[in-house]
Amino acid sequence: MAQLTAYSMNDLLRIMQRLRDPDGGCPWDLEQDFQSILPSTLEECYELADAIEQGDFDQMEDELGDVLFQVVFHAQMASEQQLFDFQGVINRLAQKLIRRHPHVFADGEIEGRVTAASTVEDVKVSWESIKQSERNSKQRDGVLADIPVALPALPRAQKLQKRAANAGLDWPGPDPVVDKVREELVELMQAMQASDQAAVKDEMGDLLFSCVNLARHLGIDAEESLRHASAKFERRVTGVEAMAAEAGQGALQSLSAEQLDVLWRRAKDAGGGDSGGETGGL
Repeated sequence: MAQLTAYSMNDLLRIMQRLRDPDGGCPWDLEQDFQSILPSTLEECYELADAIEQGDFDQMEDELGDVLFQVVFHAQMASEQQLFDFQGVINRLAQKLIRRHPHVFADGEIEGRVTAASTVEDVKVSWESIKQSERNSKQRDGVLADIPVALPALPRAQKLQKRAANAGLDWPGPDPVVDKVREELVELMQAMQASDQAAVKDEMGDLLFSCVNLARHLGIDAEESLRHASAKFERRVTGVEAMAAEAGQGALQSLSAEQLDVLWRRAKDAGGGDSGGETGGL
């Protein structure tokens, strides 16, 4: 069997150039711009996250390649417009990593070694101080100024809360945050009872924001926790469908609430003996 070609980074960059070449390139690739491929860029990152969480390292290798391709794609389009190129991306990344790790790279040199040991807490304090200096140099006013609005809502809430906490705006611990969650839930229920849809929407947002804050105080990544819950829910729905099919009960839509509840509890038991909850709950 012929040996597979071991391609290099330069080969990948050349492939991207060929794909975007007006003379014989790919029509679809030639039509794209930064905005049009942005959804693909985000999708590839989430697919990589899924492969990591599933522990599927073969898929992880594939998805890392897809994420890298997105970087190369954006860099090629920028190069065509003489904005920047892939080498510029590498240079800025290397400079940033060296600048943000003075505890590793002595005198700003790749091979420069620091003899004094640093703790994780030392690194966190230094990292935030350096990032704040970078924000100041870019003349971005305010501790929240450079958090992208386009981030998905959940990770953006986490970033906002963490940045505010670093500036001293934070609860002293998880207990008062639990109280805040309860308070927001009561306010949501009051808005529901009043049939005030605008208030319901507002209070629902406050409740979600408080839950994210509680996760942060508990040392839990809210995004990861929610993905885990969604995956658990997906497994159980799939289990209910499988049991209904095995029993010849047909589509879920044709079953009664009582039948669905029995199947749901069986699916939960099969998934590791999780406790309580009616149909649709975790």
